Amino acid sequence: MRQNKKIRVLVVDDSLVFREIISIGIATDPYIEVVAKAGDPFAARDKLVEFKPDVMTCDVEMPKMNGIEFIRRLLPQYPLPVVVVSSMSGKVFDAMNAGAVDFLTKPDAQSVKGVEAFINELIVKIKIASIAKVTGTKSAPGTADAAGNGGADTSGRIIAMGASTGGTEALYSVITSLPPDAPGVVVVQHIPPVYSRMFAERLNSASPLNVKEARTGDVVEPGVVLIAPGDQHLKVRKTGDRYRVNCQAGEKVNGHCPSVDVLFESVARAAGDRAIGVILTGMGYDGARGLLAMKRKGAKTIGQDEKTCVVYGMPRVAYEIGAVDRQAPLGNIPQVLFEMLKEKK
Repeated sequence: MRQNKKIRVLVVDDSLVFREIISIGIATDPYIEVVAKAGDPFAARDKLVEFKPDVMTCDVEMPKMNGIEFIRRLLPQYPLPVVVVSSMSGKVFDAMNAGAVDFLTKPDAQSVKGVEAFINELIVKIKIASIAKVTGTKSAPGTADAAGNGGADTSGRIIAMGASTGGTEALYSVITSLPPDAPGVVVVQHIPPVYSRMFAERLNSASPLNVKEARTGDVVEPGVVLIAPGDQHLKVRKTGDRYRVNCQAGEKVNGHCPSVDVLFESVARAAGDRAIGVILTGMGYDGARGLLAMKRKGAKTIGQDEKTCVVYGMPRVAYEIGAVDRQAPLGNIPQVLFEMLKEKK
C-alpha cells in the first residue's frame, strides 16, 4: 500500500448526509486525506482538475448525470481509480463495466454499527484502489471457439476460477467467451451477499452457458457455471462419477467468505488431474495455496498476467510460489483453457 504518503480522495455524492458520513469516516484513517467533496458530476469534474485526487468515491444515482455515465466519460480523460458507493442495485455492475475498480453498498444512515462497518470496508477498498490499474477501457472477449469445444476432452473435467478486485469484469470476459458445451465451471468471486445472485444473472443473460448462484446439491456439469453465494464457502465433492457442490457459511479464510482457497482445495481433492484452476485479478493471496494444491494433484493451472490485472496480487503470489503452469493475458485465457483440455493425460 501507498503508506509513505496519504491517499488523496474526492467524495462525490448528491446526498449531503452521505458526503459527510463518508468524508468524516474515511478521514479517520491516517493514510487517507479527503481533499474535496462534490454533489454532482459537473462539480466533481472541476474538483478533479483542481485537486488531482488519487481515488474517487462516486454514487450511482445523482442529478444532472448518473454516476455510470460520469465514469464512462471521465476515465478516458482522467484515468483514476473509482470506488462506487451505491444503494443495493445491479447497476453497480454497469459501473464496473464503465471502469470502476470496486463497489460498496450504502448502509442505513441510522445504524451506527452499519455505518461503522461500511466505513471500515470503504477504507480498505480505497487503499486497494489506490494501487489498482485503470485504463478506462475493458478487455475484448477471448478467442475460444464459441461454437463448440473444438475436440477438447471435456469428459469428467471441471474448471475452477477465483477472483477478487476487478474480478467481476475479468470473469465476465472469460465466461462469456466459453462455448455452450464447456466443462462445468465453479467460481469464487469476493462479493457481498445478494450481489452474487445479481452477478450470476448478469452473466447468464450474456453467456451461452447456464450461469446461476450455487446451491448445495447442484451438479457441476458441461455448460453450467456455479457462482459461490456471497456469504458462503463453495466446495466440490465427487459422488459416483459426478461432481456436486456444497455451500456453507463459515469462518473467513484469508479474510474472505467465500474463499478461493477453500474452493480450490476441495477441487484438488475431488477432481485431481481432471481439473483446471484459474486465478484472476485481486488483492492479497487468497487462492494461491489452493491453486498449488490443485497443481500437486495433477491439475493444470492458469494465472492472469500482470499487464491485464486490475490488481496483480493473488495471481502474483500464486506465480511466485510455483502454483501457475501458464500466465496469460485476460483475453487469451479462454484459448489457453481449451489448449489445456486438448492435452492428453
